[in-house]
Amino acid sequence: MAYVLQAVIAGAELLRSSARSVSDAHVASLGQGLSLLPMTDEVFDAVTDGSGASPLGFWRLPGGFDRTLAEWSAGGPVAYVEAEYFGGAGEQRAAVWADGALAWGPLDDRVMGLSPISQALRRLGATSGPGQDEFTAVGLDRHRDNAGWVAAAS
Repeated sequence: MAYVLQAVIAGAELLRSSARSVSDAHVASLGQGLSLLPMTDEVFDAVTDGSGASPLGFWRLPGGFDRTLAEWSAGGPVAYVEAEYFGGAGEQRAAVWADGALAWGPLDDRVMGLSPISQALRRLGATSGPGQDEFTAVGLDRHRDNAGWVAAAS
């Protein structure tokens, strides 16, 4: 079974406030006071500046959207995350903006046993308990794709 995610994650209030300016945005609640904005085709089209691929190496970060994430991060840390897995094989990539600038990443390899997304979530304040990482602790395992997150936001 596949797992595919491309999304912005930030504190719930910050993300809901920031996403108001994005047409067709669907913000879903996660645990620990975080929320997720799935990068749907409609959101991608609404936020891209048409400049092409991101210099940060993400698969689906719209051109120019990194500048928007930097602006949003003036109100608190904001992460952009991507994951794609099928049959246990796959990869992740994550970056965090804070105080108006790229503050961490992008990272696409596991460091000290932690996934890039779990490391980004730590930078957003997420914590984990015994037998789980931050990915699971905030509930990113509840849906397998962006469509599931859009439905959860409705």
